[in-house]
Amino acid sequence: MSGVSAGTGPRRVVGTTWPRLLLFLGLGAVVVVADQVSKAWVNASFALSRASDVVAGPLAAPTPVLGDFVRIAKGYNNGAIFSLFGASASIFAVGSLIAIAAIVWFEVARGGRTSWWVTVALGLLLGGATGNLIDRVRLGYVIDFVDMGIGTWRWYTFNVADASISVSIVMLLLAGLVGDGGGAADAGEPARTGDGGAPSGVPGPDAVPGPRAGGPAGDPGAGGPEAPESHAGRRSV
Repeated sequence: MSGVSAGTGPRRVVGTTWPRLLLFLGLGAVVVVADQVSKAWVNASFALSRASDVVAGPLAAPTPVLGDFVRIAKGYNNGAIFSLFGASASIFAVGSLIAIAAIVWFEVARGGRTSWWVTVALGLLLGGATGNLIDRVRLGYVIDFVDMGIGTWRWYTFNVADASISVSIVMLLLAGLVGDGGGAADAGEPARTGDGGAPSGVPGPDAVPGPRAGGPAGDPGAGGPEAPESHAGRRSV
């Protein structure tokens, strides 16, 4: 049984449509490429600026980008997002695989029942999780380099994948708070029907004026209009 169904609207793939699936996978791919290219450039062009359990050695000063507010401070993170939870790269690699599988399953199976907003959020989440997973599998750690803050008040160092994950989480939280606006139409469900099995808003056969099929016109008992009486056939009293 094929998971693709044909119709007058967008072609469906199980519980989503091809346009949604292409957007979902395309966003994920764009995030992965941007994440990996930026990490490769930073790793080749800048010295280590953050202490790490991975590599020991002298640390260089961060490189200002927007003054002291945004700086490049390369670090090797063998924990979770924003360097949380210590050295657990292998554990989080397995967790990332499970998360990626769940994200893809949800979009393929249920994406057509949600809004495009949720599809965009899941595409960003897919790209971010995949980008960091590539680092953990290939290197055993994740390369972080964006350092933001004012003076000594600094946010956790992050990368493009982390930023994509953070944006997607905010989008999903907003969708949960205000509603995602999804509907059944994009999922290929039939429209709600009214009388006689017709779609809602379309009158059923009982609502159509005119003679019924139960009898010929002119038979009052059959529900049709009474035939006019001819003047020629009247008799005077």
